[in-house]
Amino acid sequence: MKMKRKLISNGNPLEDVIGFSRAVQVGPYISVGGTAPVGDDGKTIGIGDVAMQTRRCLEIIKEALEKAGSGLEDVTRTRMMLTRIEDWEKVVKVRAEYFKKIKPVDTVMQVTRFINPEWLIEIEVDAIVQSE
Repeated sequence: MKMKRKLISNGNPLEDVIGFSRAVQVGPYISVGGTAPVGDDGKTIGIGDVAMQTRRCLEIIKEALEKAGSGLEDVTRTRMMLTRIEDWEKVVKVRAEYFKKIKPVDTVMQVTRFINPEWLIEIEVDAIVQSE
């Protein structure tokens, strides 16, 4: 039996140009792609402030999960990609505000750069919607 595929958009105009979704749900599984610290106006939030950027990324992820009928409580994995690994302590402090009790697995890694050089972090998450 083929599982239903649901695409979750956040209205980014590049979604149709490039062919991507903010998140994709297949059956109980939800994957949220690399989420950057971008405001509704498309501009970077918190330039130079990795904690503020982390919070913005997690709020975008939370909204995408809620559009899928899920939430942060269903997250099983987070991936934190930083341009400066030295920022990891600031990042995980903010992450703890969202996940301290949920305790998904986590990976923190350094990358060379992102598409926009103002971005200090991108975050991905995976979630599994719990059945009733």
